[in-house]
Amino acid sequence: MTKLTEQEIVRRENLQKIIDLGIDPYPAETFEINATSVRIKSDFADEGERVNVSIAGRLMMTRDMGKASFAELQDSSGKIQLYVNRDEICPGENKELYNVLFKKLLDIGDIIGVKGYVFRTKTGEISIHVSELKLLSKSLKPLPIVKVDAEGNVYDAVTDPEFRYRQRYVDLVVNPHIREVFKKRTIIYNSFREYLNKLGYLEVETPILQPLYGGAAARPFKTHHNTLDTTLYLRIANELYLKRLIVGGYDGVYEFSKDFRNEGMDRFHNPEFTQIELYVAYKDYEWMMNTVEEMVEKAVIDVNDETKVQLGDHLIDFKRPWKRYTMFEAIQEFTGIDISEMDEKQLLDVCKQLHIETDPSMGKGKLIDEIFGAKCEPFIIQPTFITDYPVEMSPLAKKHRTKEGLVERFEAICNGKEIANAFSELNDPIDQRKRFEEQLELGKRGDSEAMVLDEDFLSALEYGMPPTSGLGIGMDRLAMIITNQPSIQDVLFFPQMKVKKV
Repeated sequence: MTKLTEQEIVRRENLQKIIDLGIDPYPAETFEINATSVRIKSDFADEGERVNVSIAGRLMMTRDMGKASFAELQDSSGKIQLYVNRDEICPGENKELYNVLFKKLLDIGDIIGVKGYVFRTKTGEISIHVSELKLLSKSLKPLPIVKVDAEGNVYDAVTDPEFRYRQRYVDLVVNPHIREVFKKRTIIYNSFREYLNKLGYLEVETPILQPLYGGAAARPFKTHHNTLDTTLYLRIANELYLKRLIVGGYDGVYEFSKDFRNEGMDRFHNPEFTQIELYVAYKDYEWMMNTVEEMVEKAVIDVNDETKVQLGDHLIDFKRPWKRYTMFEAIQEFTGIDISEMDEKQLLDVCKQLHIETDPSMGKGKLIDEIFGAKCEPFIIQPTFITDYPVEMSPLAKKHRTKEGLVERFEAICNGKEIANAFSELNDPIDQRKRFEEQLELGKRGDSEAMVLDEDFLSALEYGMPPTSGLGIGMDRLAMIITNQPSIQDVLFFPQMKVKKV
């Protein structure tokens, strides 16, 4: 246990004094709540019968006025003023209890329950006239002080990211607007679910621990199962399992999946992240593009009541239709170079010309991906589809029906980053085996993100998978954009952090 601060010592002393008064600082019984601060303020009418309320939350401020006090209570919806009169909550000979408990032993951050009636003060503020007050949980650590003036301007707000991300529970208390970000994130999830459920698709769950990782190009986390005496991997994607379900006869399946990639961390990447993957039989990537536009546009409207989102200096509009480029069109648009007919050596020369670093492990697809990632993607701000990728970049996508050497794939790019990836899924088991074998060769060259060969998945394809379109959307990045947050850590309750040295 770390050394206690002076304030923490005082709070523990107050805790003991409360116990000595015969008051349980952590009572077990239910405290019935029939109102919230927001509802009280919105429903209050100056004329009419007295409205009795019961509400609970944190004590955030007290102002002593002799035998009465004003206080501020913060619940899950907002804040409301309390008026506490000594003679009402501690009548008769219990008046000293008011002086000892309310004035001296209750601290900012304590969780209390109050009962009383709603009224408007002489200054016009809707408040609760308290008739009963109960301590529900004693706070032993002081909250950081946040000052708010009469106009609602915030001073000395807790803005240190290191503190906020490590102690999110404190961040949510002292920065209540942060709670709105996560409420909006939930609205996005519910919007997607509503859209997909109306189409009749089934929400499913697939394994997180997998004997083989696959479905994406990424490095996995590895662990060991003692009973089975075998190596297992945290999934990097759930694609191959969802496609097994399409083989099994479902027309459409989707999953909000926690995925894990043992890679770098920055404001767009967290080792643990969430995506939704969707697979629909008898559809192709063109159909999926239209679906993504419609589903994401709906979610933005559900959150913000319009299709436009302010993101930093950019006003991003998700209104359909979104702009579309092929991969080669985008590279030519942003670099002026047509790479559509180039071989690996020519692509290396282009990378050198554009000052893009390469290494011997990079094949043709990886080089094209590096060019696009360096010279195109960061400059695409409005929602845009990039389509028709080279086959070397997409070992799980179906070959293009009319364009040799390409596959039917798209990515949705917004604010300079990929937010969605989709294919007309490869369902030819012979072609899929060949692609996996090519990935094995890239792995031998040193590509740590090359895919492994999954014999059970190939077996599933050999039983026959209908034409299928598949999609993955990064929920964290999409939430960043829709809620106007600069970092992925701002839309994760508990982002991964470096271990803090004591």
